[in-house]
Amino acid sequence: MAVPKKRTGKSAQAKRRANWKGTVPATTTCKNCGSVVLTHTVCPECGTYKGKVVSIKGQTAPVEAKEEVKESKKAAKKAEAEVKEETKAEDVKEETAEEKPKRTRKKKAETAEKTEGEDKE
Repeated sequence: MAVPKKRTGKSAQAKRRANWKGTVPATTTCKNCGSVVLTHTVCPECGTYKGKVVSIKGQTAPVEAKEEVKESKKAAKKAEAEVKEETKAEDVKEETAEEKPKRTRKKKAETAEKTEGEDKE
């Protein structure tokens, strides 16, 4: 088996790999909906291929049903946001009610005087 006598340098390696270029994938427009699609693939928007319905998405669902689903999702999100705001307000009220008294530090001189006074007695 052949073994190289010397290691390939970085510049030689880079020159050799200079022609390794990425290519842009070929795209077309869907004949049914007009969206951009990779060639030779089913349209992800409408589910057609070469003008024929191929996937479940291609089966037309009532537009009204889709709008109702969107509206119900929006209502659910609003309800969740309101619940979160209420819980935050309750947390703030509890924190203000449970405020701890401030702790003050005693100076070293005061503590030293007290300990000396106790020792004398």
